[in-house]
Order: sequence, then C-alpha cells, then structure tokens
Amino acid sequence: MANANGRPTAPLVLSAVEQDYLERQVRRRGVARSMSERCRIILRCAHGIPSKVVAAELGVHERTVGKWRRRFLKDRVEGLLDEARPGRPRTIDDDQVAAVIERTL
Repeated sequence: MANANGRPTAPLVLSAVEQDYLERQVRRRGVARSMSERCRIILRCAHGIPSKVVAAELGVHERTVGKWRRRFLKDRVEGLLDEARPGRPRTIDDDQVAAVIERTL
C-alpha cells in the first residue's frame, strides 16, 4: 500500500490471535497508557488507515505511528513492549532487598 504523498508502506495484516490480544490490551484498565496507545495505533493501521490520519485521530506525531508500525512489522506483538533502558547496573540484588524488608518488619 502506498501513501498519497510519501513512501510506500508495507501492509499490516493481523492474525486473529494478534487482533484479539491488541483489542484486549486497549480495553484493560490495568494496562499502561503507553501500551494501550501502541495497540490502538496498530489496530488503526491494520484497518488500512494512513499514518497521518492515525496520528491526527490519536493525537500523536506521525513519527510515533511510524515507529510502532515498523517495530510491529519487525517483531510483531513483542515489538510493542518496552525495551531495556541503558543506565547504571543495580548494586543491590533482590536477596539484599528482601533482607532489608524482613529486618524492618
């Protein structure tokens, strides 16, 4: 499928399992807002709606729509999950945290 003014985009086709999962994530109350937004983006794109329109409807930037579309096409549902972030490694392990909690209680 090609955009009217931009690069051609790969068709985004969902399996029944993926469609069900994405719809459940949008409806769930306990899911993070960011994950719900990503699922909405993919569901709208799967219906053939252009990225510009999806961005306008959901109040996000076109680049955001493109980013999640590409990540979904590459890694499917796993691509919508947050990636590990860089930073300083932990200096306290889980056993030490549990020991402190145990001592305080």
